[in-house]
Parts: sequence; structure tokens; C-alpha cells
Amino acid sequence: MTSESRPPVTEEALIKAIARDFEGLSRQLKAIARHVEQHRSQLGIQSIQEVAQYCDVQPSAVIRFAKHFGYSGFTAMQKLFRDGLAQQISPSRNYQSRIRQAIESGARDLSSAEIAHALIGGGIAGMEELQRSLQEPAFEESVKLLAGAETVWLMASRRSFAVSTYLAYALQHTDKRVQHITSMGSMQDGQLRGMQQGDVMIAISFAPYAEETQSIVQQAHERGARIIAITDSRLSPLARLATCSLLVQETSVFGFRALTNSMAVAQSLFMALAYRLELDYQPTRAQAL
Repeated sequence: MTSESRPPVTEEALIKAIARDFEGLSRQLKAIARHVEQHRSQLGIQSIQEVAQYCDVQPSAVIRFAKHFGYSGFTAMQKLFRDGLAQQISPSRNYQSRIRQAIESGARDLSSAEIAHALIGGGIAGMEELQRSLQEPAFEESVKLLAGAETVWLMASRRSFAVSTYLAYALQHTDKRVQHITSMGSMQDGQLRGMQQGDVMIAISFAPYAEETQSIVQQAHERGARIIAITDSRLSPLARLATCSLLVQETSVFGFRALTNSMAVAQSLFMALAYRLELDYQPTRAQAL
């Protein structure tokens, strides 16, 4: 039985409904929810059998998923993704397909410069997609949270650690107290002890989601901190606890995921925060001599 009397009428409304109901779904329906949320650009052309195969479920489970959200069946739900499909196809995914086809066809003798061009081209395509898909309300709210916080905490591990390190450097140019949880010596739990209710944490993680980052975000949430998540899905464990989620999809070239979009979001956050803080700054009037 659906949680609403009417099915969502836009892609975005459906994704929000999925995020709202996610924890109450069965294991099979959760797998389908992740696929719908993360691969929506493909849903308009995938058959029900293909969706079921990707999610390792039976086609009947896909129908149950559609009906849970008020649709008569898979075809009715799929119509959302077919409408305007030409505008929704990701250029970065098209690029990945071309690279993959080139490798599989035997193009393994690429020069170093050709590899560099491939990576740069993937980054450009990813940035263009990021510019179109930037969640402006969430970004504005994130900057507002950072502006009002006295202490900003940063948490990221593994590939995402470079992004948090940049933010640790950049935020030192503000008057905020900056606490960068590095997990050095596995002492991340102890590093969190000074957190207070109302502090803000920027947490960065992408599938398969670093366990140490998930643990720290959970503890920060329990301590009353407000979380800004930079992640790849509304269904990620970070997004479910976050006050604001900035969703980022990175390009992948030759099997290596870039950090171009993640770093761009981090730099944009800092620049927008610095601009706001300067606007709020009230200089002290010089005393008359």
C-alpha cells in the first residue's frame, strides 16, 4: 500500500518520496530504490526485466515498488523518466561509455597525453552536469549553517580525505574554529569529544561509504550537531542524518573516479561563505582624535 493517495508526478517528487519511505522498505524494495535514485537517467529506456536484473530481484518486486508509491505499475512510473529523456541523459555517462567501448575494442595503446585528455574531458563533462544539477536551496542553506556556526567540524576518509583537507585549509581564513577529524591512529572517536550541540559538521563520503565516516556522522548527529553531507545519493547513510545534502556525481575514466566535482562544491562552499561573512562584517568606527 502506498504512503500517499496520489503518485508523485515528477521525478524529483518521486525521489523525495523514496528518501522519506526508504527505512520502511523491504530489502528488495530498498535495492530498487537505490537503483531508481542513482540511475534515473537510464530508467526511461530500461525494461522491467533489466531493472530487476540490475537489482537482483524478480520483476514482480519492481511492480510492488511502483505500486508502493501509487502507480498502477512499472510502465506508469517509468513515464516520469521517459518525459524529457533527451535533456536528462548525462554527458559524463555518455563519455564513460565511449571510453569503455574504446578499451573493449582493443584501444589499449593510448599515449600518456591521450589519457590526460580523457581525464580532462571527463572532468569537463562532469562539471557541466554539476552546474545543471546543483541543488541551490540546499547549497544556500549549507552556507547559512556555516555562517552561523562558531565551530565547524570536517570528516572524510580515503578518497574523500583530500576534499576535507582543502576545507580545513580554506576555513582557517575565517574566524571559525575548525576541527578536522583525521582518524590518525584510529583516534577519531576521541577527536569528537569536544563537539557541542549546534556545531556544524561537513561530512564527505561516496559509495561504498567509509565506515569510519558513517560512525562519526552518527555520533555527531546524536550530539546535536547539524550535518552538511557531500555525498552521491539521498539514500546514503550520510544524507539520512544530514540537515543539508549536496549531491555530487563524479565521472569515472578508466575505472578511476575523479574528485573534480567534489572539490568544486567544497571550493564553492568556502567562497560563498567568505562572501557572506564579509557582507555581515561591521567595521569598528575610527574614534575621533
